[in-house]
Amino acid sequence: QLTMSLNSPTLLNEENAQGAKRNTECLESLLQTPPSFQDNPLQQLQLASQEVLEKAKKSGRSKCPRCNSSRMFYCYTCFVPVETVPTKEIPTVKLPLKIDIIKHPNETDGKSTAVHAKLLAPDDVTIYKYPCIPEYEEKRHEIALIFPGPNSVSVKDIAFHLQKYTKKGVCASDDDCSTEPLLKQAKIEPEEETNPNEGISNSRSEGTRLKKIIFIDSTWNQTNKIITDERLQGLLQIELKTRKTCFWRHQKGKPDTYLSTIEAIYYFLVDYHQEILKESYKGQYDNLLFFFSFMYTLIKDAKCCAGKE
Repeated sequence: QLTMSLNSPTLLNEENAQGAKRNTECLESLLQTPPSFQDNPLQQLQLASQEVLEKAKKSGRSKCPRCNSSRMFYCYTCFVPVETVPTKEIPTVKLPLKIDIIKHPNETDGKSTAVHAKLLAPDDVTIYKYPCIPEYEEKRHEIALIFPGPNSVSVKDIAFHLQKYTKKGVCASDDDCSTEPLLKQAKIEPEEETNPNEGISNSRSEGTRLKKIIFIDSTWNQTNKIITDERLQGLLQIELKTRKTCFWRHQKGKPDTYLSTIEAIYYFLVDYHQEILKESYKGQYDNLLFFFSFMYTLIKDAKCCAGKE
């Protein structure tokens, strides 16, 4: 959805009400059945124990501790686990930079994987519902947008291109503008200064001046409204390597290289870790797929039960 390598986590016209009900009934019939990890392409991930999700699956839907809505595993509107999933048993992932997710207003909350990122990396992820998004202009020398296009660059080229953005500064259109304001704006904000992972970046390369990455949570057909917003213009755009999605809500007629939002975040961080931080990847961000991998197996089995693969 988002790129030839990025995909929407949501399908606007994915299933009718009857089909959704049939899938729900099928899923409930599997609640007492241990998930089969055979043929699971995500099984090599280094994940925290998913026993807490197994227990929650058996006990069924539970209340959200904030809004009291009935949910399975977590509340997708409050971004918190349900009562049967203790927060202390959910892994927390520390990210090397901040992530903003801009969600299209027509995206169905319950179908989006963006909430997974907020649940598992609560200190580093913020979700905005378009058009209520931040102004990025003054920070564009340390922010990048994950989106394909003619001017998009690969993760490994962030260093070179971000350096150019830094030199241009936030007032590139003003010939009389000195570099002094840029130096002031480039300082880490107080809340970011306490993040040791961001601090490491500055001593390594220009690419590690990247402080924030933006993802769009939307179907491919809905992205135009967001990507053309003036607040996102002038940002460095990054396109991910081609990878195949495991998302169960794959858009018909779209390539399997269209990733869900949580997959796009995960793969970007793996690339960033290896190509910018120059460190070997040892599963540091695998738990971002903690819910995704569990639900993948659950829904794969449910589809088999419903007679569709």
